[in-house]
Amino acid sequence: MSFGSFIKKQFIDILQWNEESDEVLAWRFPMQDFEIQYGGSLTVRESQTAVFVNEGKIADVFAPGLYKLTTNTLPVLTYLKNWDKLFESPFKSDVTFFSTRVQLGRKWGTPQPITIRDKDFGMVRLRAFGMYSYKIVDARKFYTEISGTRDVYTRDELEQQLRNLVISTMTNTLGGSSIPFLDMAGNQGLMADTIKAQLLAAFERYGVALDNFVVENVSLPEELQKAIDTRISMGMMGDMAKYTQYQVASSIPLAAQNEGGMAGIGANLAAGVVMGQAMAQGLKPNADPQAPVGVGAVAGADDPAARLGKLKALLDQGLIAQADYDTAKAEILKKLIG
Repeated sequence: MSFGSFIKKQFIDILQWNEESDEVLAWRFPMQDFEIQYGGSLTVRESQTAVFVNEGKIADVFAPGLYKLTTNTLPVLTYLKNWDKLFESPFKSDVTFFSTRVQLGRKWGTPQPITIRDKDFGMVRLRAFGMYSYKIVDARKFYTEISGTRDVYTRDELEQQLRNLVISTMTNTLGGSSIPFLDMAGNQGLMADTIKAQLLAAFERYGVALDNFVVENVSLPEELQKAIDTRISMGMMGDMAKYTQYQVASSIPLAAQNEGGMAGIGANLAAGVVMGQAMAQGLKPNADPQAPVGVGAVAGADDPAARLGKLKALLDQGLIAQADYDTAKAEILKKLIG
């Protein structure tokens, strides 16, 4: 191989980037020991932008298209090098290509719970996650602020910074929101729009446009979620006395299988009824915590005949003792006589 052939191989006459991976956002054309042939071609495909850098300064930015590299297509670089119109020598510059495709389906999430005030639960800790998409719209800013002189700059490297912006904005939005946690599920779209509006300027600073932002879920830590589930269950029970009686009745088949069989089932039923009456009484508005329950509550409920009828029914069912029935009956008769 002649020396002349060797020299010719040091000149680059075609510059282009065939993207082989979705992960790469910026790629610098290998230029070590090479010079760009004056009059060579630059191919910038759709969804790409090319930036020429000369002596550390951005000289020219090229949108999609096919360019012949002359003083006509490199006006800034021509000025920096003080070329005249007849100067047609190879030149040395760095060329970096940028992907301007929309990066879809990027995930974000809160690594730690966010503590906020809630009018229903006081202080609560929330977690949130969702999706967002973005694209590079200003290669000059992106090169200056983010990628710099690196040979390759990837999506994962950028998203480490973007996620921090998202989480910071998410924290401020939730912290300043007056929407209770229980209403957040119905307002996730509005929340996402609010966060997106605040993120637009932050992304724009780096030459990146936020294309879409979605809040998919806002949740509580497991222990707090269990407490809310318990509260919901209590509200669904309704009449606590009837619920307690149902629970006791449901336990009869199990009690029959245990040692001792049905021997203690009467006592369990009586205890269940009394407990249910106590809980029901306590849940009533303006309930008197000292109000009698059990036999006493029945004895003070209706007219004398109805009281005796209820007491007799409880006695027949084995829910009260004979002595308690006799005592309550005597009290009712005493009041009637006198």
